[in-house]
Amino acid sequence: METDQRVVGGVDTHKDTHVVVALDHLGRQLGASSFPSTANGCRALLDWLRQLGQLDRVGVEGCGSYGAGLARLLRAEAVEVVEICRPNRQMRRRRGKSDLLDAEAAARAVLAERDGVTPKSADGPVEAMRALRVARSSAIKARDQATNQLHALIVTAPQDTRDRLNEPRIDKLAAQLLGAEPGTISDQAGYEMAVLSLARRWQALDTEAADLAGQLKTIVTKTAPPKMLELQGVGPDVAAALMIAAGDNPQRLHSEASFAALCGVSPLDCSSGKQDRHRLNRGGNRDANMALWRIVMVRLRWDPTTRAYVDKRISEGKTRRGAMRCLKRYIARDIYRLLTANPTLNTP
Repeated sequence: METDQRVVGGVDTHKDTHVVVALDHLGRQLGASSFPSTANGCRALLDWLRQLGQLDRVGVEGCGSYGAGLARLLRAEAVEVVEICRPNRQMRRRRGKSDLLDAEAAARAVLAERDGVTPKSADGPVEAMRALRVARSSAIKARDQATNQLHALIVTAPQDTRDRLNEPRIDKLAAQLLGAEPGTISDQAGYEMAVLSLARRWQALDTEAADLAGQLKTIVTKTAPPKMLELQGVGPDVAAALMIAAGDNPQRLHSEASFAALCGVSPLDCSSGKQDRHRLNRGGNRDANMALWRIVMVRLRWDPTTRAYVDKRISEGKTRRGAMRCLKRYIARDIYRLLTANPTLNTP
């Protein structure tokens, strides 16, 4: 076998195993195999690909989930990694669905240079921000659930208990319940135990969310571009959402237009016949889109220049949503320039 031939790999990743297919530069299949998703299995997969020839690129499905470990290993070994979207549904209907077919489709997508993007490196402070935001979001969701359940129990409580616990603020209500003497909340022991349990749960989740927010703020302050947090409407949580969308390697985004498309603020052409117009982008990273929306709302409240711009675009015939989309597009351009100029993140 020729050892100097170019090899392109495609990997269909799973929790326990990775299925890989190798093609040459003409699209001929050189081999297919399956390896465990462990560290040794990923190393064996890389060695197997290199035995077939000069490894050029590898297309990996799910670089943000099951393929994260494999993608890190390939990048550490100086192998170009391309993140592949799921196979086309029309092709699946014609050829069927199997791990081997998905791996081959990933390799052919890399060879044809279509449907592939540079994945996030996921090995720096931005990945730590993502983990903290996931944990904090879960804590806030559980805290809100405990809040609603506690208020619902008080609404259906006996009248005397309801009158004593008529406190609308949840923090004061939890403090009142936890500071009460045993047996003074309600005559029903089961009811008293339930509301005390919810109060303790709310207090623990509130402390947990505050601790996670403090740690997130510390990492964002150290990592974010110096001028980013000085922008009006950009706080630690907003900055973290935008940096997470770009990843630890924002240089993978080749232009500010690609970052705008990633955030879902790029206009999409929907012209047809005599109609010539663009519509809002409903795709992209919705957390980053919400972060840009929060910036716009803050500036609409406090910045006269922003309000004047929106009024001008509305007078030109745009809807308010369209004018706000234009604002988010401008803000995305500014954020992209700051991210790509940040020496903390812009590293090969």
